[in-house]
Amino acid sequence: MGQDMNADVVIVGGGLAGLAAGLTAAAGGARVSVLEQGADPRYLCNSRITMGVFQIALNDMESGAAALVGAITQATRGHVDPALAERYAGEAANSIRWLRAQSIRLIRGGAAAANLGVLSPPVLRRPGLHWEGRAGDVMLRQLTGNLEQLGGALHRGVRARELVMEGGHCVGVVATRGDETLRWRGGAVVIADGGFQANPDLVRQHISKSPEKLLQRNAGTGRGDGLLMAQAIGADVTELEYFYGHVQSRDAMHNATLWPYPTMDFPVAAGMAVDAQAERFTDEGLAGVAIANAVARLDDPLGAIAIFDQAIWEASAKTYVMSANPFLIDAGGTLLRADTIAELADRTGLPGDALARTVADYNHAVEANEFSKLTPPRSLDHPHPWGSRPMPIRQPPFVAVPLCAGLTYTMGGLKVDPQARVLHTQGQPITGLFAAGGSIGGLEGGPYVGYTGGLAKALVFGRIAGASALALCKPKSH
Repeated sequence: MGQDMNADVVIVGGGLAGLAAGLTAAAGGARVSVLEQGADPRYLCNSRITMGVFQIALNDMESGAAALVGAITQATRGHVDPALAERYAGEAANSIRWLRAQSIRLIRGGAAAANLGVLSPPVLRRPGLHWEGRAGDVMLRQLTGNLEQLGGALHRGVRARELVMEGGHCVGVVATRGDETLRWRGGAVVIADGGFQANPDLVRQHISKSPEKLLQRNAGTGRGDGLLMAQAIGADVTELEYFYGHVQSRDAMHNATLWPYPTMDFPVAAGMAVDAQAERFTDEGLAGVAIANAVARLDDPLGAIAIFDQAIWEASAKTYVMSANPFLIDAGGTLLRADTIAELADRTGLPGDALARTVADYNHAVEANEFSKLTPPRSLDHPHPWGSRPMPIRQPPFVAVPLCAGLTYTMGGLKVDPQARVLHTQGQPITGLFAAGGSIGGLEGGPYVGYTGGLAKALVFGRIAGASALALCKPKSH
């Protein structure tokens, strides 16, 4: 048994991207159904537990299209779809204004967030998750109410399972709610269910051989259902091996107070990260997101250790929101100190001779400014405005922090065009199928793991997908 439903636009996912798409289509007269797998009225998703900073490549969304295209290109080192970047930048200012018009309040985040727009009331500046009644929680509740006022419906506890195709057109979605099968038929379908970070099989296939050794620094709900459904009907995908996240204390694997913040990004970027053999394994100059990706690719992602000294702890570890110094200690994270490198090796279980050699090579590179001779080489030109330049590791006590990779959302996804139309592996758009937010690729990632903004991507391409779906389905009331 099952139920058959009808809508002009069917949207998979009730986060910011899905609600932005739904509101845009509903405002144009479309009958909208949003399918959300979470059953609770305050269902978890990354948009709900977010810190709430709206930015594009760490720039204000109202900086102007040309400046934003430049920032995107710089952050990704050109590993971006230029047509998507142009549309993203071009729609940014109107999108953030649209969000304010939805009665979403944004404040300026101050120096810690580079004076970017931050959802209000802001998340508390203390370790652990504190989302209830704040930031993303308030935003999603307001957007849901706005959607319902326009006649749209949010169906909770509904998990999409299959896309319905007729004559090469996507015309609906098969879903389940408990044991019940539900079939939605519509003029257009929008996939907006986030990335695949919480799907261990997909993470193992694309990101890490040991997904169980990565910290799920997310809501735990991004299972990649939309990605898999679209691939099943021939949709193309971008590179899937990169993710947005941070370098975290290894203790965060069992101590929830240690995520999403504090992170270890900045002391690692000013010092170094080594593997279980006390060898450097990544270019720390690429900053935290890229380092987290490198940790995830290790044979043992829980074998990475940050090595630095007291001078770095007092300088770079006090950088950014909820910095490692002092919040790591306040939250119960492990911080190992020793008066000598040999003693530090003993405390960490690292091979002493190898650690001494790695530290000596690193110090020589810093003091001689010969980073290209390191193995692997270290860069100095990462565009992060709060980046840490390397400092020598010479001032005792010497410090070590066991690390893990915190996975927030996957950067790769469905290949789309600037109208948010999902593309077939043969290159043409799949009629009736659109995607937005964490479900799409082409705007982030690449070998330098360029980060261009999760909330902004959800907002901008959610609105684009909603407008494109509206134009296609052409409801009678429009």
